[in-house]
Amino acid sequence: MSADDEPLDELLSAARAVRENAYAPYSRFKVGAAVRGASGRIYPGCNVENVAYPEGTCAEAGAIALLIASGETEVTAVAVIADSAAPVPPCGGCRQKLAEFARHDTPVTLATTEGASLRTTVGDLLPGRFDASHMDRT
Repeated sequence: MSADDEPLDELLSAARAVRENAYAPYSRFKVGAAVRGASGRIYPGCNVENVAYPEGTCAEAGAIALLIASGETEVTAVAVIADSAAPVPPCGGCRQKLAEFARHDTPVTLATTEGASLRTTVGDLLPGRFDASHMDRT
C-alpha cells in the first residue's frame, strides 16, 4: 500500500463500516458510501429503505446530507461499497447530487465487499451533468 492509498483506504473503511447500519429489509441490498469534505473530514451514509418506494434514501445522498449538515459544501473524494458481483455505481440521481458538490475530476472508488474495486471520477460517471450555467438566461 502506498501513502497515496491511505486516505482512500480510510474512506473505503468508513463506507464499509456504515454499510452494516443500512436499513434494507425489502431489497436486502445494503450500500455504504463515504465522502470526504474539503476539510479532510469523512462523512458516511447508508441506504435507508421505506416500504413506500421510492421514499428511501441512497447511501450517497445520506453522506452528502451529513456533509452539508456539518457545514461543508465540497466533496473531494467518494467511496461506495455493496455486496455485489461487481462494483456498483451511484444511481442517476446520486450522480447529479455528487456533481453538485464535487469537481469533474473528483475521484470515486466503487467497491464490493469481496475486495473488487473500480476507480473513476464524478465527471466520468456523469459526463453531461446539468449545472447552474444551464439556468443562466443571459
